Amino acid sequence: MLFDTILRNARIAGREHELVDIGVRDGRIAVVSPPSDQATQDAARDITLDGRLVIPGFVETHIHLDKSCILDRCTCHTGTLQEAIETVAAAKLTFTEEDIYARGRRTLEKAIVQGTTRMRAHVEVDPRIGLKGFRALSRLKRDYAWAVDIQVCVFPQEGLLNDPGCDELLVEACDGGADLIGGCPYTDSDPCGQIARIFDLGKRYDIDIDFHLDFDLDPSWMHLDEVCRQTAKFGKGGRVAIGHVTKLSALDHAALELIGIKLANAGVAVTVLPATDLFLMGRGAEHSVPRGVTPVHRLLRQGVTCSLATNNVLNPFTPLGDCSLLRMANLYANIAQLGRPDELQACMDMVTFLPAKLMNLGDYGIAVGNPADIVVLDCVDPISAVSELAQPLLAMKRGRISFSRPAAAINWPVATPSSVKDDVRVSSFAGEKPLARPLRRPL
Repeated sequence: MLFDTILRNARIAGREHELVDIGVRDGRIAVVSPPSDQATQDAARDITLDGRLVIPGFVETHIHLDKSCILDRCTCHTGTLQEAIETVAAAKLTFTEEDIYARGRRTLEKAIVQGTTRMRAHVEVDPRIGLKGFRALSRLKRDYAWAVDIQVCVFPQEGLLNDPGCDELLVEACDGGADLIGGCPYTDSDPCGQIARIFDLGKRYDIDIDFHLDFDLDPSWMHLDEVCRQTAKFGKGGRVAIGHVTKLSALDHAALELIGIKLANAGVAVTVLPATDLFLMGRGAEHSVPRGVTPVHRLLRQGVTCSLATNNVLNPFTPLGDCSLLRMANLYANIAQLGRPDELQACMDMVTFLPAKLMNLGDYGIAVGNPADIVVLDCVDPISAVSELAQPLLAMKRGRISFSRPAAAINWPVATPSSVKDDVRVSSFAGEKPLARPLRRPL
């Protein structure tokens, strides 16, 4: 049987104690079999992975491509959420469609080389920016479909019911093919009214919903309850997500458990944005500064679908970032003080399989018949991927290699004792570039 590509001696997440060959044909995974099996003998491209881990790619559920890379246009002094909203709102007045496309492209390419193969991008729609961002992201979605699948989520950042003309623009964007709709109730004069209107539009267009929600540290009141109520009313369980919800970081474990049960029963998923939430929350504290990052690993125990995501990159909301979801998982593990194997596995799941579930991606996974969306990590298991920030070395999107890089090489001095170098050899990678070292650590 002739394949377009064979990946040999790979480890699949969840089955990392065995080696397999993966045969790819016509953009899909055709065979997953033991090494040297007769089913995977011939291919146009033959790549040996030396036991490295393969995953179906990282899944980004919450990123703002439209307002990334604008630090040079903003002057911030307090680092608060309100300042970020106001500063970006002012900068947004100068945005053009081409400007948004160019900055979005820069950020998107960062995500691609970090191994992201699926993405939900949130884009602002209001009377000041109009549909410039939506049009730019729609172009990026089309132009980069060879490397990443993008869902475009339109939402009103600066209010809806208190912003005349915004509703009409959201409707126009939905008519124009927006994949889903979001909201930002905490900036509206009538938060519950905005939530109700977003659910109305979600029903009209039969699209999923994703809110920015409860973004402060006062747990005495929440809009989360109204979102759960509306989710049940409209029968949207499994199709609604909420992002940030930093209020939950201020709850004790018993109260958080009750919220988790409510979210799980309603079918509302939760996305935490570790970098942004950590950067913006607790600005008023002079000591014992709260982290402001909701411990979503605890919500997993109640059956809530949870993800970790990037949110903003190089702007006043988050003046840092390289679009690495693996780095986000590692950051969350540090913040939440997670270190056991099962905890680190959960962190990996929250940037892969769980966000795929949140986005209702039925074809995600290394399995026969699925799209050949495959990322090779320079490690042997998900635990070391998170704990050691393993480098993505290669990605395939529907069977086509979207990027590759060689593994780092140690350049030994000539006088190095041979006993040190005995197990160092050079092998091929991606059919062309040398892979400087095989992985030595056995499982």
